Amino acid sequence: MKFLKNYKSSLILLFAIVLGGIIGLTMGEKASIFAPFGDLFLNLIFTILVPIVFFSISSAIANMDSSKKLGKILGTAIIVFGITAIISGIIGVFSFRIFNPAKGLDPQMFNSLMASNEIKSTEAVGILEKIVSSITVKDFSELLSRSNLLAIIIFSIITGFATMLCKEKGKIFASFLDSGAAVTMKFMNIIMYYAPIGLGAYFANIIGQLGSQILSGYVKIFILYLIVSIIYFFVFFSLYAYVAGKKNGVKKFWKNAAEPSITAIATCSSAACIPINIESAKKMGVSDTLANIIMPIGVNIHKDGSIIGGIYKIMFLFAIFGRDMNSIGTLIITLIVGLLIGAVVGAVPGGGAIGEMLILSIFGFPQEALAIMLVIATIIDAPATLINSAGNTVCTMIISKFVEN
Repeated sequence: MKFLKNYKSSLILLFAIVLGGIIGLTMGEKASIFAPFGDLFLNLIFTILVPIVFFSISSAIANMDSSKKLGKILGTAIIVFGITAIISGIIGVFSFRIFNPAKGLDPQMFNSLMASNEIKSTEAVGILEKIVSSITVKDFSELLSRSNLLAIIIFSIITGFATMLCKEKGKIFASFLDSGAAVTMKFMNIIMYYAPIGLGAYFANIIGQLGSQILSGYVKIFILYLIVSIIYFFVFFSLYAYVAGKKNGVKKFWKNAAEPSITAIATCSSAACIPINIESAKKMGVSDTLANIIMPIGVNIHKDGSIIGGIYKIMFLFAIFGRDMNSIGTLIITLIVGLLIGAVVGAVPGGGAIGEMLILSIFGFPQEALAIMLVIATIIDAPATLINSAGNTVCTMIISKFVEN
């Protein structure tokens, strides 16, 4: 029963998606009558997105305690988390390139289905111009558009730092940011009550127009993600444990890895795994102090599973919309955005939705593609949580080696 309680929202979404798929297959093109219900859900999310980005990021930074300088511990943690994130990102890019779950899907059908299918071209724009136009805008009013999401994120970060540096004078504004973050997240929670109907209706319309084509793509993505997760879990976690303590490190890790792993799958929440991860890390030889410091940080910025999932979402959209993903430049940008989504955007409340909108903004995909990414996020949720959460324990072992020997 506890399992069903923890997975309640995901199971309801999956049921709605499956039901929508069945309705779409049964009704065919007539399922387009459900399109307005799906569009209603997407429009609600789009309207709250900019406020969520601004308040969640700026309030999180504004409330940082600048007096706590953990120096070597935080520096080592960032390096270790960064290296494992890059490794997971490279695995995500190459595994998708090799096995391509979107192979056989007809891009023309997707382009004709999407209402706003005028996908922006970035090929003719120089890399420096693209960077500048992505992170800044010419007028404050342009920050209010979700098309400039990266610029909103940069603006929110600077606002948060400015508030933090004002100290006493900035406390009233920091309280306003806190209140705004709480209200906008509650707004998002209210919208999510409608998510099963909205996603189910949207999926019914998509399946009705495309038949079983996109269903096969989702199944392939899930299978590929599951296989990659299993390999990453057993092979790379063993490798990381060996780096931490050689053969003895591997033995200690796997002797105490069961509880964090089972908890991650059962709860589907990295935050819920913090207590058991701390206890398991201690059994693996990590000090109490280090385990208590690193584990909460890891929950926020160490998300190897989310990085792989984010890269899969990007590359799947590239494939179904017929865009070239074979060039080195495209693969590098995909990897960078995947790292950004997993390590930075995931550290703030509502980071999942922000990350998905960031993909649409940077790569210029139509807004309707958001629903496609939401389905992918739902079906890979459990294995992604396993990699995100259980990976914190083995990374803490590595950090312990360099910080505490």
